[in-house]
Amino acid sequence: MSIIVDEKTKAVVQGITGSQGRFHTERMLRYGTKIICGVTPSKGNSEVLGVPVFDTVSEAVKLGANASVIFVPAPFAADAIIEAIDAGIKVVVCITEGIPVHDELKAYLKAKEAKAFLIGPNCPGIISPGKCHLGIMPTHVFAEGNVGIVSRSGTLTYQIAQNLTKLGVGQSTVLGIGGDRIVGLSFAEVLEMFERDKETDAVVLIGEIGGRDEERAAEFIKKDMSKPVVAYVAGITAPPGKRMGHAGAIIEGGIGSAESKIKALSEAGAKVGKTPKEVAEIVAKVAKR
Repeated sequence: MSIIVDEKTKAVVQGITGSQGRFHTERMLRYGTKIICGVTPSKGNSEVLGVPVFDTVSEAVKLGANASVIFVPAPFAADAIIEAIDAGIKVVVCITEGIPVHDELKAYLKAKEAKAFLIGPNCPGIISPGKCHLGIMPTHVFAEGNVGIVSRSGTLTYQIAQNLTKLGVGQSTVLGIGGDRIVGLSFAEVLEMFERDKETDAVVLIGEIGGRDEERAAEFIKKDMSKPVVAYVAGITAPPGKRMGHAGAIIEGGIGSAESKIKALSEAGAKVGKTPKEVAEIVAKVAKR
């Protein structure tokens, strides 16, 4: 099994006529993802890579679309998220970075109200290996298997997944929740999904400095997680008050340091690796069937 997306997912690409939308649509199609149409206002009645393009997401839903992946520029991305949710889409993956925080908050609240899964913004997307890929991940590093991965970092996701694949450990679903201060899904929400998934036997959590989402995940692991969790936290040498990479990766007022996150996860029962390689090696011991 997998979580959120699988072989039944039928996706619409919002922003398909832009350079990034077109490029990644081609990659997703090549992987086997069911991209049934695209949406770009004023570009309806056209085609991209043989995929029909419509003016609105409502038209895409009439064709059976149940997921959306968004490559819309930052000033319009929140409106694209809200349009998808208003049209009835329940899985929305927003790749766009640089969205203003107040726009992200509107989109976040809309998704929660509609009980829709919002992945991102500013994320690499989601992949259930061998079934569906929505986003920009390098698909060749993943393999079908029984380990779930949830991450705030795109690059570390790819590295750890590749390390696992080389050790013969495949993945059930891999998703990047996004690196901004406001994102749709939290670590704890995704951990709960993996806990319920019968085909996921272990979970990798990849965190970084900034915010308290990893500490909240630790609380969930301690109280409600029966499956083994292996974690990695990036940013152990980051100086306080300086943003490192993602908009959400900043330590303020002594909160959100790598040390505090590692301590919380370790005390909750998660095994924390010191390097991406060590994470994969730990997972291989607990997840191989």
